[in-house]
Amino acid sequence: LEENPPKPVLDTGNILKQGYLEKRSRDHGFFGSEWHKRWCVLNRNTFYYYANEKSKQPKGTFSMEHYSARLASHLRKDSRKKCCFELTCPGKRTYEFTAPSPAEAEDWVDQIQFLLKDLSSLTIPCEEEEEEEEELYNDVDSSDSMNTSHNTTLNQDEPNVQGEDIYEVLPGK
Repeated sequence: LEENPPKPVLDTGNILKQGYLEKRSRDHGFFGSEWHKRWCVLNRNTFYYYANEKSKQPKGTFSMEHYSARLASHLRKDSRKKCCFELTCPGKRTYEFTAPSPAEAEDWVDQIQFLLKDLSSLTIPCEEEEEEEEELYNDVDSSDSMNTSHNTTLNQDEPNVQGEDIYEVLPGK
């Protein structure tokens, strides 16, 4: 069995961004490189590209781990050069894309960079919240020394309930 079996477009899960992009072909034609319109889907850790949005099998996929994204106006010489971006990874294939507009290219790059930052992060967002709560709790603990004497004087009036039932049984009416 394959590690990552091909998934239909609608079944990639956790889609962060999707849409049509032009992808530069790997094997450059006689007249230079060729651009092909592809339906692209970015999920939490994989980039998929399909012939169109109804395709069941991707034309290609790659893990986003260790990739970086940047705008790349040098990829084209025509009026769409400000719509270009590339995904690069040392020792792996570089993927080159053209978005429908410069704003769309920026959005793709932003989404990919956000994903990559999340992938390289050692903390999970929900853990960060717990840590903040613990820090707040620890701050209370550290200021507890001021309250200790106050609590001690209050506790002296209370009976020692250690090991006893803390609930009082009320008489019935």
